[in-house]
Amino acid sequence: MAFRVSWNALRDIARAIGADPTAATLYPFVVDGLMALALVATLVLVGDDRRFALRVLAAYTVASLVLNYVHGLVPGLHGASVDWGRLADWDPANWALVLLATSLPVGSIYFGSDLVAKVLHHRPETTAVAEESTQTDVNRSTSDLDESTPPPLTAVPDPAADQSTDPDHPADTDPGPIGAESTRPVAVVTAVAAESTRPRRATGRVPDAARSTRPRRTAADLLTEARSATADWPDADLTAEAIRRVMRTSAERARGLRDTLRAERADAAARANVVTEVA
Repeated sequence: MAFRVSWNALRDIARAIGADPTAATLYPFVVDGLMALALVATLVLVGDDRRFALRVLAAYTVASLVLNYVHGLVPGLHGASVDWGRLADWDPANWALVLLATSLPVGSIYFGSDLVAKVLHHRPETTAVAEESTQTDVNRSTSDLDESTPPPLTAVPDPAADQSTDPDHPADTDPGPIGAESTRPVAVVTAVAAESTRPRRATGRVPDAARSTRPRRTAADLLTEARSATADWPDADLTAEAIRRVMRTSAERARGLRDTLRAERADAAARANVVTEVA
């Protein structure tokens, strides 16, 4: 209905600028028809093309509004009683209106052709992604190698790596005090590549066979070993760090052993003093 209302105004404007009856009848399609095409292009296109279609739609909407407004201001256009090429009494305004009315068909040729080409060459994102995925699958299915790739090699886990999880031996990898020789045997494990036709899934858990066979020491065992190892130590050397290195235990347990050994030495010294005084 809006197109039908605008039809009369645009047809009369076309007659006023010298169009014949057939051209004047087709003139509304030049303006309002391109607006419809630009609206369709706006719904189909994306990105910069969509913004371009919106600009065309806005420009021709404004042009149609101006021509309809002039048609309402000049009653002579309704009966085609005005002179050709005369849309306003003021010459500059008349020149601008005639230029606008005559340039719209040329603009429709350019902008309409461009929008039609953009719409016809537009590919939806889903279609483009599907084509790229199909091409990728085809490329992956074709191997450039004459021979198949061997399965990946899986390294056998190092049993010594699990000793760091033992609360009694978190520092077994500590080299110990300088100059001290360790009597504990050191197991050398060589990683061997295992041949498998299927990759081994990493579970994050060390097998029981690879765990350390050394028994876990209790607090009493640690205290007994600490008494024997520090029997000839002077009180100044009885520190938590030194005990930790010799006993190869955690820092927390080393502090507990230090406090216990110092308390035992203090008690022994006190008893010795009492015996001396009594004697």
